[in-house]
Amino acid sequence: MIQRIQSLWLLLASACAFASYKFPYYSGTNQKGVADYQLNATESFPLIIVTGIIAVLALFLVFLFKKRTLQLRLCLLGIVLEALLIFLYYREVKTFSAGTLSLTSILQSIVIIAFFLAARAINKDEKLIKESDRLR
Repeated sequence: MIQRIQSLWLLLASACAFASYKFPYYSGTNQKGVADYQLNATESFPLIIVTGIIAVLALFLVFLFKKRTLQLRLCLLGIVLEALLIFLYYREVKTFSAGTLSLTSILQSIVIIAFFLAARAINKDEKLIKESDRLR
């Protein structure tokens, strides 16, 4: 299970998703005039839910190593959910009057890249299994 490279990518995605609860995505002045306000995953209910689903999904996918096709489909679902999460962050950022992206906003990009690399490794494993079955 852990010796497969996709397990490491999925653990990285899960760790980054859980870390986004603590670290800010955006810092600036919100509409209420509060300066140095930090937007993280705990600011609104949709952000909390989608971030939690992504983090738990990535952690759950590590243990689906025997069902590669299901693992690949759920990995692609994780990519779609992460794109939805980035859209939700974008919608929350529009409520700020001024500010900048925090350095830790890169965590969201790392999650998408990790899901993509895990999906690629799962697909490679599936092709290897089909090729070895064909040779028997």
